[in-house]
Amino acid sequence: MKRTGPTDVQVRKLMRFLRKASRTYNVEIWRDIAERLNAPRRRRVEVNVSRIQRYTKAGDIVVVPGKVLGAGSIDHPVTVAALSFSQKAVEKIRSAGGECISIAELVVKVPRGSNVKILG
Repeated sequence: MKRTGPTDVQVRKLMRFLRKASRTYNVEIWRDIAERLNAPRRRRVEVNVSRIQRYTKAGDIVVVPGKVLGAGSIDHPVTVAALSFSQKAVEKIRSAGGECISIAELVVKVPRGSNVKILG
């Protein structure tokens, strides 16, 4: 049987980092995100800015275990951590007062994972 899942070295390192953080801080959210990243690339989630607008309020922290795309608009500041962002998505999130960070940066910023929403 052929192995599926990520072959990208950076994604595999991120998954190991998330599993280790899950064990270190005894938090299941990082293990859940690592398992979602373990899916093949064609099954990874893509979330539009409009979905982030719909399911968040000002000041929320969101994790997307995939890519954030720029369709739609957002009018409140949120912190979005994702595997990757399109250029339009970064522009729209930052113009609303939010910030775009990597998933590893979020683990360092909020190690316990409290008040973090998973979209996707």
